[in-house]
Amino acid sequence: MATDRRNREERATLFLAPAGITLSAVMLFPAVYILWLSLERRSLIFGTPQFIGFDNYLRLAHDPQFWNALVNTVYFTVVSVQGELVLGLLMALLLRRPFRGRGLLYAIILIPWAIPTVVSARMWEWLYNSDFGVLNYLFQARINWLGNPVWAMHAAIAMDVWKSTPFVALLLLAGLQSIPRELYHAAAVDGASRWTMFRRITWPALLPLILVVLIFRTIDAFRVFDSIYVLTGGGPGSSTETVSIYAYKLLFQTLEFGYGSAVAVAILMSVALATVVYAWLLRRVSP
Repeated sequence: MATDRRNREERATLFLAPAGITLSAVMLFPAVYILWLSLERRSLIFGTPQFIGFDNYLRLAHDPQFWNALVNTVYFTVVSVQGELVLGLLMALLLRRPFRGRGLLYAIILIPWAIPTVVSARMWEWLYNSDFGVLNYLFQARINWLGNPVWAMHAAIAMDVWKSTPFVALLLLAGLQSIPRELYHAAAVDGASRWTMFRRITWPALLPLILVVLIFRTIDAFRVFDSIYVLTGGGPGSSTETVSIYAYKLLFQTLEFGYGSAVAVAILMSVALATVVYAWLLRRVSP
């Protein structure tokens, strides 16, 4: 039996090897190439590439535009992910209960997630229009949602929360449905309140899944590009410019491939650090 099992595992490994090698090459080559570019002064404007070591990273450390973009990105990530978690949990708790029309509500809630990001950004751009936008019509006001630095950032956050909350709700709903009903019945018999059930049963059971959701959403929000680029272009000024938008401008507008690659590596390292922190927390709370 052991020999047959080992033979099956070896054959499975052999069949999977080509796909594994291909995926590794596709993932590793761009990462290694970007890392190498970050050690050069390479620009179409200045011509021949020149190896400069860590000078691009030293420039990065003293670049106020990069730090402004990083602060914007962190703020956007923290606020949007927190909003999505709270609203997603409330949606999941609502959808867990059987009621008439729950299937229709499922479909309505999933619509924002299904709409392409660029389409969503254009739609919200119309909603935010200061002259004929729906929001100003509803509020009977003339707020320049995308022209004011404070309003513009929070407008982008609201759009991201609207689009990504259904994804969070869907995952948390799956976690809620996996909790045995017997636990709630036993708690009800003991006289526990709904809040006590949530605090003692629901929250501890969902916590590992919540951390997984936070990993997914934090990575995605930190790399945000298309939604903000379409909605505000990083403006007004640089008030909504994220590190991804800043890297895009360096790579494709100013054609500073070396310095732009250094910014891309900084994004990768920031995402990796956040993932490590969440993974550590996940190990602490997992049974």
